[in-house]
Amino acid sequence: MTPKDIQIPRKITNQLLHLAQISPDTEVCGLIGSKNGIPSHCYPVTNTAEQPQQRFLLDASEQIAALTHMRGQGEELFAIYHSHPNAPAQPSALDLDMAGGYENALYLIISLNTKGILEMRGFSIRDKTAQEVGLSLSDE
Repeated sequence: MTPKDIQIPRKITNQLLHLAQISPDTEVCGLIGSKNGIPSHCYPVTNTAEQPQQRFLLDASEQIAALTHMRGQGEELFAIYHSHPNAPAQPSALDLDMAGGYENALYLIISLNTKGILEMRGFSIRDKTAQEVGLSLSDE
């Protein structure tokens, strides 16, 4: 994924920020499906990491179910998201190390580490290297 600016519908953005806010002590995670390149649906997935306060691991069966549902709805995987309860909205060394297998997916990180303002940033991650992708809200 190399576009300079990715549009995320306001509805999806609000859903992601809400999910992060209702679990402020653990990293929430999941997938976003798209139709025709436009994000269309959020698929929350349980974080099964041993230390969910500091990392995320998508529940394998829920991840497969979400991808199967996407396919059935004519969607493609658009993004993998997770939150950082106590860290900036940028990939950690562990995030970079664990990324892989979905090189065309955008990686969205939501930070709760800001004073009163939630932050969400997007990244393209390849070969353990992150490149930030600009995000903008759309009303679709």
